Amino acid sequence: MPKSLRVLITPRIALLCFLLILIVMGAVPSYWRGNWSLSQLPPVINLKQIRAIRNTGLELTEWKTIQQETVELGGNKWSFQAIKGDYSKPILLLLRPQDSSKSQPQVDWADINSSRRWNTDSDKMIKFTVESSQLSQSVGASKLEKTVTVEARLFRAWTNRQTFAVLQWYAWSEGGHPAPVRWFWAEQLAQLHRRRVPWVAVCIQIPIRPLGKLEEFQPLATSLAKIVQNALMRGPLSRVEMGV
Repeated sequence: MPKSLRVLITPRIALLCFLLILIVMGAVPSYWRGNWSLSQLPPVINLKQIRAIRNTGLELTEWKTIQQETVELGGNKWSFQAIKGDYSKPILLLLRPQDSSKSQPQVDWADINSSRRWNTDSDKMIKFTVESSQLSQSVGASKLEKTVTVEARLFRAWTNRQTFAVLQWYAWSEGGHPAPVRWFWAEQLAQLHRRRVPWVAVCIQIPIRPLGKLEEFQPLATSLAKIVQNALMRGPLSRVEMGV
């Protein structure tokens, strides 16, 4: 090993790496088993508003809801919402909000795939940003503007009857990602500050022509995703920043 590299690996760095390995080995398996302890954590303050999404859906700017109902997929309750806007066909919006302090994202995308029984291809990740407005108690309830980055999974899905451009991610107040483990790490960091990271699973389904090219519909999918994320952050997922 080069001398310069040996200098970089200090005892402190080695200890931090060791602790990180212990956290991964201990916390992640417990997360996937669903039995990690939340008994000493603060409650999800806005849980009531988040759960209400199942029955009310989400109000979106520039888009009109023409149908909304609660459906069950994989044993979980989702909001099924058909919306109409600047597009030739209604777009489907599926939302599964966190329903308890202990609930966590796990197999939501598999539940949707199995219920729809569709084939998929052209899988890719897209990234977009949304302006977040939060309230600060330390400065007389003034607003703090913040830009958050969200990553989502975009793919084409089809059956014998219909083809969709599908966009999926877990939304939370400071970002979003389709992988459950990304929410898990955000939750762990928040717990260090006695906070929680409430979440909502989002699945947008845009009807497209049979086996249409996904790239043609990416701008529409991204634009609608921004509207959905923004509505969630300014509504049920909004939170108050505690100032010093």
